[in-house]
Formats: sequence, structure tokens, C-alpha cells
Amino acid sequence: MPDSKMTDSKPNFLVIMTYQQRGDCLSAAGHPVLLTPNMDAIGGAGVRFSRAYSTCPVCVPARRTFLTGQHPSTHGVFDNSSVEWDGPSLPGVLRDAGYQTEWVGRGMHQTPADKRYGFEHMVFKDHRVSDDYDTFLAGRQPEGGGGYYGSGVMHNDWTARSWHMDESLHATNWAVSESLQFLERRDTSCPFLLVTSILAPHPPLVPPAFYFDRYLRQDLPVPAIGDWAVPPANDGVGLDASSDRVNLQGEMLRSAQAGYYGLINHVDDQIRRLLNPVDGIQRRTQRNTVVIFVSDHGEMLGDHYRWRKSLPYEGSAHIPFMIQAPDRFGLRKGAVDTTPVCIEDIMPTILDMADVETPDGIDGHSLLPLMRDASPIDRPYLHIETAPTYQCLTDGSEKFIWYVEDGREEFFDLTNDPREERNLIHTSTDRAAWWRSELVSVLSGRNEGFSDGRALVPGRSFPGLAQR
Repeated sequence: MPDSKMTDSKPNFLVIMTYQQRGDCLSAAGHPVLLTPNMDAIGGAGVRFSRAYSTCPVCVPARRTFLTGQHPSTHGVFDNSSVEWDGPSLPGVLRDAGYQTEWVGRGMHQTPADKRYGFEHMVFKDHRVSDDYDTFLAGRQPEGGGGYYGSGVMHNDWTARSWHMDESLHATNWAVSESLQFLERRDTSCPFLLVTSILAPHPPLVPPAFYFDRYLRQDLPVPAIGDWAVPPANDGVGLDASSDRVNLQGEMLRSAQAGYYGLINHVDDQIRRLLNPVDGIQRRTQRNTVVIFVSDHGEMLGDHYRWRKSLPYEGSAHIPFMIQAPDRFGLRKGAVDTTPVCIEDIMPTILDMADVETPDGIDGHSLLPLMRDASPIDRPYLHIETAPTYQCLTDGSEKFIWYVEDGREEFFDLTNDPREERNLIHTSTDRAAWWRSELVSVLSGRNEGFSDGRALVPGRSFPGLAQR
């Protein structure tokens, strides 16, 4: 057990992780209607990374990456087929270094659902098992309330409506309340890692009525539609409400956007309960807490006729990512950093700030030097991949996408076309060729055979998908 005097000087860590929040869905990122002053303030007191990405923008692999600091190509999970695993994890390493570790809110999306993966305690919501949120609702919801999905709007749907019960029963309120209870009852003789895992803005799109109505009143932005995008047959009429192919227009689009933005605004107000200086986390921890705000991946929200996540486009893969820390860490307060960063970087950054040795096999980089004095990271771009669909490279300024099945390619100039509305694969041939050669090199030697070292090879598949 570490010496108590040593642990007294160790920082606490609060990680606020939302589910399915787009990187452009922050007021600080220039969103035309969305109000996120409390999320923005985390970046304002520290560093906001404007080119942060999820390297596998799907629930299960994104959380595996958060827990391990590893790329999907290292931990081997490229889709939502979850498998049990063992090995070093962020909470496990901190626990062994004397930290109290707690997970609160939406479950980790790992298998089995109740395995703690290094957290000493969990209070969680996970539809695969009887969970703490179900128990919370059971004694409080009105007869016939039906739980979180009692409105009939389900967990991947584009349909939306206002929350059907009292606001205090919403999963967002519950996650924040449980986090506050942890802070009140925690072991004050040691530092802590608390992950506040908030299901929103992942569907169901059911914000409390105040927030739903707020965005129904607004002039909402139109979806990005690329010159390369193809609408679904019959404009999507007749498809399931959770279809990933959509052509949302009129009231369908307005309601979906209002539900999505309303959930984010609701989260923003609720996390103020954790972060406010009067009775929030900083008063409870003597201002010795590092706060990290991040999302697992984004949401297409109708862009390019698509819904949900998993794709390499900005709506799906680009995420919000901000870190603030006590003054002694010397962060560049208010900096907006354009370095391409990813979820893999969270584990080594936290361990660096905690002065805890990073285990072998970690792919991410500590962002502490970058946040202090803009020291560059030895990583020119990020590799994004999701089974069974694509391979992608981006540095946040340009993006090259290669589709595994048929070899189709897309190339976007994100600086001049941030909405990815113009595919330049046949016009910016020199730049596309450079990115293609980089992807050939990145994939060379992998057992799928995506690259033979000279060219990309279409028609191959990711390993093990049929067995999961």
C-alpha cells in the first residue's frame, strides 16, 4: 500500500463520459444553437482538443480502448461483439497504486456485464442484467411507467419525444446523483478515480420537456449531405425506426435534432451539480481533481442519409475531449489544441499525472507535455477502423477512407470542407495517393491481408467475426 503522505499529494480523477456525443456538439466548437456552458468551461479552465477521434466509433470497442489504452488492432475488438478479457486496465492500475476506483452510470459495455475490470465498485445501468437503475426506478416510477423505455422510443431510434416521467427519474439525473453520493461517502484517506458514465445523448431521444421544447423553438442546422451520398430506397419510408439509413425531413428531422440536442443540454446542466464551486467536486476534494470530459463516439444525426454511429465520418468518429487540472500541473488554460488525439490517450495521460508507471502494451500517448507546453506527439495521424466496413486515416485536416469489401475510396479536405460534402478522391490525386500509401504501410503485416505491402487488397474480412 502506498504511503499515506504520498497519496495525499496524488490528484483525484473525474472522467465524465457521455455516449454518442458528436464533436461539433459544443457551444465552444461553434454549434449554432446548442448550449453547453459547463462542458465548455472544462476546456476553458484547461485544454480542449478540437481534433479528437474515436478510433473505433462503436460502444464496446471504444470502452475497451478507454479501459486499456490500446488501439482496436491491439485489443482485437472491432465491433460490438463483446468478449471477456483480462489484463491491465486503467482502474486496475490505479487501484493497485492506492486509488479508490468507482464506475457510476451506464455500464462498461464489456462482458460479462457485472465484471468490474479493475473498478472496486460499480453502480450501473446495463440492460443485459438486473441493474441499479432498474432498482432505483422500481420504487419511484408511476404505475405503468415502463422504465427508461416506457415511452416507446427505443435505444437506437430516430424517433423522439419528451421524457415521460418526473425529471428526477431520468438516467442522467440518476448518474449524477449517484456520483455525488460516492463523493460524500468515499474514502478520504486516498485519491480516487470516478467515472461518471452518462447514457445520453445515445437514444432513446427523450430529454425532459423543458429541453425538448427549447430546441423545437430553434432554427436548427440542416444535415450535411455529400455529393457522394445516396439516399435510402423510398426515402427510408417503411424502414425500422432504428435503421441506419434515413432521409429525415420536416418534423421527423426537427424532432430527432431537438431530442438529441435537448439530451446534451440536459447533461450539461446536470454536470454543473458535480462541477460547481459551491458544493461540487472541487469543494469536496480541496481543488485537487483532474476533470476529463469525453464521449465514446458521435452520431450521424441524418448526415449523408445515415443514422447512429460506426462510420468514419465526422459526425460519427469526431468526439469532444477536454481536460482541466489543478494549477500545479501547469496546463495552458483555455488552449484549443489541434493535435489529433484519441481515447487511447486517456489512460497514459492519467497515469502520467498520477505519477504511476504505465504498463507495457499501451498504444496511447500521455497528453501532459502537450497540454503544458505544446510538446508534439510522435503520431502524425490516427487510424480509425470498424468491422466489417472500412479502414481510415486522418490528421483532422484531411481524411482518407478505404472500404474493405469493394476497395471504394473517399478523400476529404476537412480544412475547407469540414462537413465532408465533396469527395476529392478523383481530383486531389496526389494527396490521396500519399494517404493510400500510408494506409498500405499501416496495414502491412496484419493477418487480415488488407495490404500486401504494395497495395490495398479488397475483399478480405476482419478476423473472428463469424465466431463472435
